[in-house]
Amino acid sequence: MAGPAKPASLSIRPIEGADRAEWGRLWQGYLEFYKTELPEEIYDLAFERLLSGKDGEFRGFISLVEDRPVGLVHYLFHRHGWKREQVCYLQDLYADPEVRGMGVGAALITAVYAAADEAGAPTVYWNTQQDNLTARKLYDQIGVQTDFIKYQRPV
Repeated sequence: MAGPAKPASLSIRPIEGADRAEWGRLWQGYLEFYKTELPEEIYDLAFERLLSGKDGEFRGFISLVEDRPVGLVHYLFHRHGWKREQVCYLQDLYADPEVRGMGVGAALITAVYAAADEAGAPTVYWNTQQDNLTARKLYDQIGVQTDFIKYQRPV
């Protein structure tokens, strides 16, 4: 995979209970990027789900540079009507602006790829906004763009 080298001190690990404050800061940055606000109760619910370990619930990794949280990723496994094995949906990916371009996003996606392989789910997919050009440069290196266009029910 091409792209900038990751910092020597970059590490990736599963999100833990002690990460709540920094996870919340990072997730807030992610939501702000997508011009979204959620009540604190949704933050609490999302974090509880990430830590539950239950089948079908979200899981997550946090990235650290010199032991400072700088990025996160959330993902889940689910069934697919066309496949015997489950597939992996990578829902949220975020890196602090000051570490973008340093390999944090690629390392987080690679960690999800490894978790999916370990779970026997070779398909990993995600969505992004069409104009998210910075992220798309990474995604073009680490993934394959499909022909699908996303629709959803109006709310």
